[in-house]
Amino acid sequence: MTSGKRVSLNADLAEGFSTYTLGDDAALMDVITCANLACGFHGGDPLVIQRALRAAKRRHIAVGAHPSYPDLQGFGRRRMTLSPEELEAVLSYQISALSGMAARENLPLQHVKPHGALNNMAAEDRDLARLIARTVTSINADLILLAPAGSEMITAATQTGCRVAAEIFADRAYTDQGTLAARGTPGAMLHDPKAAAGQVLAFLSAGGIIPPSGSLLATPIHSICVHGDTPDAVAMARYIKAQLNAAGIDLAPLSQLV
Repeated sequence: MTSGKRVSLNADLAEGFSTYTLGDDAALMDVITCANLACGFHGGDPLVIQRALRAAKRRHIAVGAHPSYPDLQGFGRRRMTLSPEELEAVLSYQISALSGMAARENLPLQHVKPHGALNNMAAEDRDLARLIARTVTSINADLILLAPAGSEMITAATQTGCRVAAEIFADRAYTDQGTLAARGTPGAMLHDPKAAAGQVLAFLSAGGIIPPSGSLLATPIHSICVHGDTPDAVAMARYIKAQLNAAGIDLAPLSQLV
C-alpha cells in the first residue's frame, strides 16, 4: 500500500555553465519539492547558481548543495582519487559557497547530495562515506545528507549522527546489489516516463529496491530523483508527480520527512 505516504521529488539543477544551457530548471522547479544545485565543480557558475536560487525562492522550493569531484570537463562522472584532506576541502569549499549564496537570498540550505562519481563511489566505500557525512555535519549539523537508499552513506550518516534521507532514482536501472547500473550499459537509463513511474511506485509499495533478480532490498525511501540533464526530465517529473498523486502519495520537502 502506498496511500498516505509522503516523499520528496528532487532534481539535479544549475548544471549549465556560461553560455552552455543544460536542462530546463524553471520547468522542473514547477514540479519538484527539492533542488540539488551544482556548485561549480562539475557544472554551474556564479550567475547560473544565483538565478537557480532565486527561481527556487520564488517557487518555495527547498535547495541543497550538489558537490562533486573537481571535474568540470567530465561533468563529475569520472572517478578520482583525492587524499582525505583534499576531498574534505573540496566538499567544504563547494557547500560553503552555495550556502553563502543562498543566505544572501534569505534561503536556507536544506541538504547536501553528492554528485556523479563521488556519489556512486561513496555508496560502496565506507571510509569515503564517513568522510562525506563528517564533513556535512561539521559545516552545519542541521543539513540533511541525501544519499542512495541502502548505501554505505546511509550507514555512515547514521553512525556519525548526520541527518540522512534515502533516495531512489526514477530514471536509472539498478543492479542485483542495489547500486545503479553503470551508464553506457544496456538499459541503464530509463527514458519512458511510464516505466520510470512504474519503478518508483513498485519500490514505494514494496518498501525498498527491487533489483533485476526480483528479491527485495528493504530500505526506507524519502526522496525520488529525476536527473535534470536528460531530455525527458520535465515530462518524466510531471508524469511521476501525477502518478504519485493518483496513488495518494503527497510530496514534501526533506525537512518534513527526516
